[in-house]
Amino acid sequence: GPKLEVSGGGSVQAGGSLRLVCTASDFTWDYSDMGWYRQAPGHECELVSTITNNGRPYYPDIAKGRFTISDNNAKNTLYLQMNELKPEDTAMYYCAVFRPVSGGRCPAGAPGTQVTVTS
Repeated sequence: GPKLEVSGGGSVQAGGSLRLVCTASDFTWDYSDMGWYRQAPGHECELVSTITNNGRPYYPDIAKGRFTISDNNAKNTLYLQMNELKPEDTAMYYCAVFRPVSGGRCPAGAPGTQVTVTS
């Protein structure tokens, strides 16, 4: 599969912001949609946001109004700007070529970064 790396996670107080970055070293998504996912311990994987290969974003309710997905023109760097973070956003966040969440698990092998939001 594509070689992806994720960075930008960390610990932040509630109300704060983080920007996650997903970089591809051998792959561009000219023909694929990309997605951000998250999973907290004891919880199922959740889709956080997707972007189509022509730049159209999608946000489920957990992200609407707070998170923004974007990418670069070369389609090898994906971003997730997260504002107004809440403690319930605490999870491991993953980047992957989009596929629906299946069996409660995030895409196998997707790189992740920990986001911790403290109250």
